[in-house]
Amino acid sequence: MNENIFSSQEISCIVNPQAANKKWQRKKKLKGYLLKNLPCQIIDFQGSKEETIEIARKQSLTQKIIVAVGGDGTVADVIQGIIEARREKDVILGIVPFGSGNAFRKSLGIPKSIKKAIKLLKEGETREIDLIDIEGKVTGIASIGATAKATQKKLQHNIQGFLGHILASRTMPSSPKTEQQIELFDGINDNGERFDKKTLNLSLYECVIGKTSYFGYSWKVAPKAKIDDGFLDITLYETSGLKYLLFFPLIYFGLYQKTQKHFKAKKMIVRGKNLPVQYNGEFLGMKDKLEFRVLPRALKIIGPRNDKQ
Repeated sequence: MNENIFSSQEISCIVNPQAANKKWQRKKKLKGYLLKNLPCQIIDFQGSKEETIEIARKQSLTQKIIVAVGGDGTVADVIQGIIEARREKDVILGIVPFGSGNAFRKSLGIPKSIKKAIKLLKEGETREIDLIDIEGKVTGIASIGATAKATQKKLQHNIQGFLGHILASRTMPSSPKTEQQIELFDGINDNGERFDKKTLNLSLYECVIGKTSYFGYSWKVAPKAKIDDGFLDITLYETSGLKYLLFFPLIYFGLYQKTQKHFKAKKMIVRGKNLPVQYNGEFLGMKDKLEFRVLPRALKIIGPRNDKQ
């Protein structure tokens, strides 16, 4: 990335202090550091998810670079705003990690350190990444089943951060399996065999659909996912809740997944009854039918140079 792109002053840094567990107010030096190192307009506000999306949408209409300062929630909302503005081909996204979950930045190789992340904005490269479309929402990761129910519990109890994840995850072992009919289109199996369509009728504890590899706090939920390969990465867990709990350390580090059914596809349709669904840590609801589509090269983002990845 050439530094002259930052000389245009057409940069917005969107910060939601509430999403960052109010750390922003306690770190006023960060605001000064941002202004010193990036010629940006800082939009500092406390608002809802919908308000963050709307601000990002409006900023996308005039700015060339939008920097999301926050965790996965803020990053997801800014991406949604860019997509809703239909400016994904013109606007470049930057990320400064500041908040609870930072799975999205980890999947892209963006440093956890704020100073290193800001340095990367000026020295990194612009690359195009894929996204997942689900009912008009865009995401890097989604799931059906136990983690979605845990997400629902977390939001119901309004407990933020790592503690919220821990408390909500206690419900996972008791989550029941769900009967699902899954249709995969234009895909490939783990043996490298291509198919036009594949239909599966399974009793699943969990179904993970990813473009990014990580979820929440460095949980490597989709170890085979690639951010720019043009496919949905789909892992199907037929295990029980008890076994999921027993093998969770292996699941956390992405090792147990190789024992489960895995596919890549460009589209997936899921049918069932009252299927719990989450995306980007947001509970989408209980659904009887869902369609997931890959959006290839849907977003421009500043990431590490290829020789540093």
